[in-house]
Amino acid sequence: MDSRNIEEYKKREEGECFPKNLVVRKEYSFLKIDQRNYWLHGDILLLETGRNEKLSRSKASVIVLEIAHFLDKGTLYTKGKYKVIEVFMMMKYILKDMSE
Repeated sequence: MDSRNIEEYKKREEGECFPKNLVVRKEYSFLKIDQRNYWLHGDILLLETGRNEKLSRSKASVIVLEIAHFLDKGTLYTKGKYKVIEVFMMMKYILKDMSE
């Protein structure tokens, strides 16, 4: 599952953006244009989509709780909710030290 960077929030619905602070056991809503299919029988990785469709490393492990498809003014959407199971720490400083 991927979600847009919050910097693009002004151009997008809140549910289309990656939350600023992920909290374990908290539920979040999401909204995607087009029909999407998600695994519902276990956890999946949450990624952040940046500019130019570039995907981040895994940010968290989540469980998709519910999804629904709907049409709005002829555009197909997928919306739903997911629950954060684990948040992964970003270790940029460690990777930088290892490369030196």
